[in-house]
Amino acid sequence: MAEQHDEFYQQRLIKLGRLLERGIDPYPPRTSRTHTASEAVVGFQERHGDTPGAHDGEPVAVLGRVSAHRTMGKATFIDLRDGSGRIQAYFRADKVGEDAYRGLVDLDLGDFLQVAGPLFRTRTGEVTVEAQSYQLLTKALQPPPEKYHGLSDVETRLRHRYLDLMSNEETRQTFTARSRIVSAVRRYMDDLGFLEMETPILQPQAGGAMARPFVTHYNALDEEYVLRIATELHLKRLLVGGFERVYEIGRIFRNEGVSHKHNPEYTLMESYQAYADYQDVLVMVEDLVSSVAQGVLGTMKVPHGDHTIDLTPPWRRLTLRDAILQESGIDFLAYETGDDLRAAMAEKRIYAPPGAGYGKLVDELLSTCVEPKLIQPTFLTDYPIELSPLAKKNPNDPRMVERFEAFVIGIEIANAYSELNDPLDQRERFSRQAQLRALGDEEAELPDEDFLFALEHGMPPTGGLGLGIDRLVMLLTNQSTIREVILFPHLRRKD
Repeated sequence: MAEQHDEFYQQRLIKLGRLLERGIDPYPPRTSRTHTASEAVVGFQERHGDTPGAHDGEPVAVLGRVSAHRTMGKATFIDLRDGSGRIQAYFRADKVGEDAYRGLVDLDLGDFLQVAGPLFRTRTGEVTVEAQSYQLLTKALQPPPEKYHGLSDVETRLRHRYLDLMSNEETRQTFTARSRIVSAVRRYMDDLGFLEMETPILQPQAGGAMARPFVTHYNALDEEYVLRIATELHLKRLLVGGFERVYEIGRIFRNEGVSHKHNPEYTLMESYQAYADYQDVLVMVEDLVSSVAQGVLGTMKVPHGDHTIDLTPPWRRLTLRDAILQESGIDFLAYETGDDLRAAMAEKRIYAPPGAGYGKLVDELLSTCVEPKLIQPTFLTDYPIELSPLAKKNPNDPRMVERFEAFVIGIEIANAYSELNDPLDQRERFSRQAQLRALGDEEAELPDEDFLFALEHGMPPTGGLGLGIDRLVMLLTNQSTIREVILFPHLRRKD
């Protein structure tokens, strides 16, 4: 394959040389067009309907990538594809000139071309540009992916996403949908009176989540910094400062494993609403997701694999305790220590990660026994305090916090708390996390003295949310792996 591509490359270099010898700039600095491919075809249809042999007098100028090149006797047909679709162009020597017509031999699939001329309908009924002139816009030196079957090799598709986009319409549709989904989330939040904010990506220490960070060196300060693992602690500072509804859609970096639902660099929407609690946020989440589905897809019932997911509110509500008890037979609140819970898991032959404490074991029960079965949208509420160092205690049970996670298609898409705003309790929680870190838990939360200082100035009661944008896109575009909804996922270098 490499030798074949080298041969194609050399042939295209020869054609490039011929173009330059004829004084043709293969990469001109500017061009013009009057219509996209879709506009030209639709406009012609509106003017002439299906009239056989219809012809326009006024020329149009269209442009795009050459996707087909066919010579039939003394005529040549070239298909151009732009961002709106495909249009056919028809070339004859008596229309474009003998020299220009002979120059078509130096065009290849993948080149970009502008064609100008009137529109007409061919005998086969296709709206076509009758070329009167053309201009090469870009000479492609590498051939496009194989035309008829598209690009199917997964590693090539992910490593060279531009080839995937070039050859696979489904991929283009997925990322078009992703853009519209993000815009719809942003509109929804703006319409509720939330203000979009920007917080630092480079931070002196990780905070706002239980995760291991990426570390980098800040040359100007000569200090070690980390890439953020959440936007939480900075957005909460804004509520201390007087804003009441804030959100951020941004990139998050967690130095963790890769799986069908995990990517170390991903997009998260976090929001914080003063004078709200986790139940208020719960209602907002089901309304947000269902509204985005309706706005982007035109329906709240979306296909995913073998299922049809019904996002119509209200979604099912279930406590975490009841969910784990139903699926594993273990009532985690019946055990006071990690050792006791580990023994119960061993009795049920459920894997317990070595060295994991009580909170991590509860999380393992959730991940192993419950999460894969949550296909239709479900809220799990009320979590152990060990799993949620930034959430407010449940007043009816101090072992638990006011937290929910939203699940659909077997994965978590959202996580929310009634945010802890007691600075003394928060300091104590941070201290316990520091003890876990000292025992080897690299994901334990570090104390953030500036955040604690901010809380001491008073933060109003707050409902906070983290919504995974990539997983939301997976749901709404019927994708089973997160790599298919991230344009440029990280892969191990070939060398």
